[in-house]
Amino acid sequence: MPAVTRPDGTQHPIVVPDDAFRVLITGFGPFLNYEENPSWLAVKPLQNAILYTDLLPDALVTRPQHTLSSSLITSSYVTEQSQDPALEASQPKPIHVTTLKVPVVYDSVLSIVPGLHARPPVLPENAPPDCAEPPDSNYDFIFHIGVAGRGPLRMERIAHKLGYHMKDATGKLAPAVRLSTKDFSRRGDGAGVMGVGGSAPGALGTIGGGGGGVSSAENMERERLGMDMVETGGDTIARPTRGFGVGYETFPEEITTDVDVTRLVHDLKHSGVEQIYTSMDAGHYLCDFIYYCSLAEVKRSSKPYEKRRHTQVLFLHCPPVNQPLSTEDVTDAIKRIVVWVCGQQQLHDAKDDTVIAAGVSG
Repeated sequence: MPAVTRPDGTQHPIVVPDDAFRVLITGFGPFLNYEENPSWLAVKPLQNAILYTDLLPDALVTRPQHTLSSSLITSSYVTEQSQDPALEASQPKPIHVTTLKVPVVYDSVLSIVPGLHARPPVLPENAPPDCAEPPDSNYDFIFHIGVAGRGPLRMERIAHKLGYHMKDATGKLAPAVRLSTKDFSRRGDGAGVMGVGGSAPGALGTIGGGGGGVSSAENMERERLGMDMVETGGDTIARPTRGFGVGYETFPEEITTDVDVTRLVHDLKHSGVEQIYTSMDAGHYLCDFIYYCSLAEVKRSSKPYEKRRHTQVLFLHCPPVNQPLSTEDVTDAIKRIVVWVCGQQQLHDAKDDTVIAAGVSG
């Protein structure tokens, strides 16, 4: 059984309340000049934290009063009246948090993230011993955190399938996406595939520069076929698009989270988290990569017409420490986001229960 080692050296078993929402939060490991990634610094204090949901009707004016610590959130609200019977019957529900550090490595993301969305989830073999056993079905919420440049928090809405051309912490690139033969056969002009002199798919070929240039129509065709056009020293070369290929062929080029990010950010600002905004570009690096992988795996694991609620997924970019937010500020914002998302899930569950009860009684 997983256990927590206390400062005095004693070990205590990890207790997860039976009715708790199960949340997994990931931060990234070291890379570049970050010996400790700011995202992991903000995430790691939350290992085995127990938070609590807040349930409120949207139409009511609320006055939140939060008491926060590294392991617990409690909150009380003053409301004028209650208008939702399901909400009246619902009490704050516990939320158990598991944290996991993920290397800034494309291959690591591809080997770890699909397991997190399995049913039941599978943690990596090297997961720390203080990780609680995964839930029997699926995590209710998987929240990925990564570092960006100086500035406020960025709540990402969209993840991208292709366009990953920066090397990871090990100096490796994302997988090259190889396209099927039928995509290339549509050209019908007798020329080689995606390059000069019959370059094979995935090969680099110089385009233009003595060949009379390339028409805009041809550039559009090459883009459609998955090749990026890059200017280098006066020449334009085609390089293979990198990102998600084998196993992800049927997934779209962009996936948007199901969480209402606009509303979430609005509510956070009203609760005192002012340094946050929504973003449509997660950066085409490991942050974007893990976000897309996680969102795609939700789609893969969710079966049509199933009644079980699928996992909610979000990505948050945080700044380097004290640029301008402290690690404690970021941890506090993460807590509030977790409480908000799980609160929304509980509210939807309560409404579904009311509908089912009404149908039975009717």
